[in-house]
Amino acid sequence: MLANSGVKRCYGIVGDALNPVIDALRRNGKVEFIHVRHEEYGVFAAVADAYLTGNPVVVCGTAGPGVTHLFNGLMDARKEGAAIIAIAGDVDTKLIDTSAIEELNPYKFFDTACLYIGRVVNPEQARAVFSTAILTAVVDKGPTLISMPGDIAASDAPKHFPVELAIPATPVYSPAGADLDKLVAMIDASPEVAIFGGDGCRDARHEVLELAAQLQAPVGYSLRGKQWLEHDNPHAVGMTGLLGYGGAYQALHDADLLLLLGTDFPYSEFLPGSNVKKVQIDRNAKHLGRRTALDLALVGDVKTTITALLAKVSPKTDRRFLEKHIAATASFHELLQHYVEKGPQIKPIRPEYLAATLSELAADDALFFADTGTACMWISRHIQGGRNRRIFGSFSWASMANAAPNAFGAQLAFPGRQTIALCGDGGFTMLGLGDLLTQVQRRSPVVQIILNNESLDFVKIEQQEAGVVPFGVDFKNPNFAKVAEAMGAKGIRIEEPGDLREALTEALRHKGGPVVVDAVVDPFALSLPSHVPFHTAKGFTLSMAKQVWDGKMDSVIKSIERNVRLV
Repeated sequence: MLANSGVKRCYGIVGDALNPVIDALRRNGKVEFIHVRHEEYGVFAAVADAYLTGNPVVVCGTAGPGVTHLFNGLMDARKEGAAIIAIAGDVDTKLIDTSAIEELNPYKFFDTACLYIGRVVNPEQARAVFSTAILTAVVDKGPTLISMPGDIAASDAPKHFPVELAIPATPVYSPAGADLDKLVAMIDASPEVAIFGGDGCRDARHEVLELAAQLQAPVGYSLRGKQWLEHDNPHAVGMTGLLGYGGAYQALHDADLLLLLGTDFPYSEFLPGSNVKKVQIDRNAKHLGRRTALDLALVGDVKTTITALLAKVSPKTDRRFLEKHIAATASFHELLQHYVEKGPQIKPIRPEYLAATLSELAADDALFFADTGTACMWISRHIQGGRNRRIFGSFSWASMANAAPNAFGAQLAFPGRQTIALCGDGGFTMLGLGDLLTQVQRRSPVVQIILNNESLDFVKIEQQEAGVVPFGVDFKNPNFAKVAEAMGAKGIRIEEPGDLREALTEALRHKGGPVVVDAVVDPFALSLPSHVPFHTAKGFTLSMAKQVWDGKMDSVIKSIERNVRLV
């Protein structure tokens, strides 16, 4: 049934209760088993695989501890909308509810992470549970779980067990005609309209850009919407939020009407208040109005809704609002280029220079993955999207250590295509380092670039934003290039900014297996958003004062000196 639903790969670790399932995979031969060193790594790989291909992907872990390692990745799958089917080993049915070793109640443990949980305790259940798990994952775009006790997995299937599945096409949602007419009237009555889009614009890029042109509307986007709405878009004004750049923040706040398209942007303080009318369009009704109060909420997919809207809305001709925020975006872009242009002369290496150079050298169809943390800052601002480029990360769940496994899963899904992980040193040592052995074993040409600043840098920034002295965030790293070489991968260490371009070129050209680029970057690099909330500025000021009081004047001076252009 899994093979017939389009599953090509199963990521996981085998063991006791799972043995009958793994043996079935071997005998079936249509689903490749990807043996990883850590189940969580396998799920993150599967999430990228499923998200980018649109196909369901299977993950597995055996009873008890093996199963629990799936949880974090399944939460990521739920937040990112990836069709993941988890097969969880379970204790034999005679042991259920006896607190046996490795026993786990799947309903309680996975309730938060999964859209559906089925526990097969009788072979007669199997068809219904399997079908529900598969169809829920595929249609609702999220994780489901099948809990399989070892004795049931080893049992004979019922006679005439049907294995064909009717997989429906993605349903199309459109608002009711009366609601659409309300939206048309609001747009026609608003001289200045702004658009803010998210991942829900994935299949609606053309329609959103056409609407923007018709309304002379600036287009901002979330980090998840960047890859769909930024490139080749004359209306693009960047991002808002703490990663924000360009004119997006001001455009959203200056508008008479804001259209929120397929976005569940979580940072309400960066969205306008009651002075701006707001309309949200999303296929998931749970997203509507939970981040900001709305004047109109519409349930529908963005492509279908905008297509219907284009035929009814009146064109606007006044370009002054649009041109004002396009100019602000261009001005901010010039500011962002300071450390890119000066990069070859600045040591330690500025991450802005690294990311911009990487964007320039990478292929037009490269797949980029960012660890949660400062990697998201640099990838959002300096990695340029394109029609065939993709940018992905744990952008909604915000887990550490996702980039390396994401890139590995993408490489299996798109063999030979450039898959590039921009990793934090904390994230890479948490999860990526152990499964580098998996990449070596499979000769997967994944490029992992480690931002080596010997700290949990984003956490350090958060602590300063909160007004406290950074603490508990520093650690000592090895030479990652030498470690990679010892593990059988190609290792490249970059300490001199003048060596960066040549080193990245070498890494991207390497085809014989994984590459680890150990880039020693400036630990004091700071990325300021286009709009800094008062509480953020206050927190940083208070933290700096406390650091001076604690005798850390040298660190404060270095931070100011190295970021003075942006400040």
